[in-house]
Amino acid sequence: MPEKDYVWLPRRDILDFEEVSRLVDVFADLGVDRLRLTGGEPLVRRDLPQLIRILASKSRIRDLALTTNGVLLKDQAAALRAAGLHRVTVSLDTLRPDRFRALTRFDELPRVLSGIEAASELGFSALKIDTVVIRGTNDDELVSLLEYGRGVSAEVRFIEYMDVGGATRWSRDAVVPGGEILDRLERHYGHIAPIVEESSAPADRFRLPDGAVFGLISSMTAPFCTSCDRSRLTADGLWYQCLYGVHGTDLRGPLRGGASQNELRGLIETVWRSRADRGAEERLAMHDRAPLASLDTLRRDPHLEMHTRGG
Repeated sequence: MPEKDYVWLPRRDILDFEEVSRLVDVFADLGVDRLRLTGGEPLVRRDLPQLIRILASKSRIRDLALTTNGVLLKDQAAALRAAGLHRVTVSLDTLRPDRFRALTRFDELPRVLSGIEAASELGFSALKIDTVVIRGTNDDELVSLLEYGRGVSAEVRFIEYMDVGGATRWSRDAVVPGGEILDRLERHYGHIAPIVEESSAPADRFRLPDGAVFGLISSMTAPFCTSCDRSRLTADGLWYQCLYGVHGTDLRGPLRGGASQNELRGLIETVWRSRADRGAEERLAMHDRAPLASLDTLRRDPHLEMHTRGG
């Protein structure tokens, strides 16, 4: 959860399903064929299966995924699967109730685990668990989380702790580098083999001696800016080309102002072709690296929060 005095987006600014659908069509015209609904928490959006059904019906979208904190997943998983959702990723940083409560401010670990188990039984094309590894907080649970994922047929992805908007307590000392994560796992499991594959996904994948697969996202120590092909559209229609981007492109204004499909496509194409975002690489080169945004800055501009633009 964000800070308790977080500034919420005005409800009138939130895109409705028809507006989301129209913008997806514009992006599809430009070659986008993979979508992920994230947040924030997408499962709090009213009638979400209806939006999933709309997006899944688009023939040009070949992959439709969702990232969730898992709290509401058990009750909605079947409806999401029936609506056409392909893949589910659940954010889970710990298996210990006390740590979960400290990290999330809620005592909801049993509901999250129930949601993961429900999704595991429904036959999604893939089920993943995303774990942000923080030194001194949960870095002693690497094996436990990997074994839990194995038990529910989920691929665990360990993510280096990033200094993105909202991570106001981030420090360099709290980052566990991907190489160290691999070393720790190898000491427990034995030889770990990298999986060589052509993919634009942010995770490098590895195979344990018994065949189990996990992922590692080393976005802090080994940024992949040069190969990144992702962008983010906020719930209120701001489009960001970089996770670290400070300024987004307003698509809601032109959309609601009557812009044609061609005009919207031209706007997106112009911005994308001129982008020069290298946020993670630039921050890696900083000598005195601190959190991206202070709490006061986040209060003034909630779009800097990962809860707004999509983590």
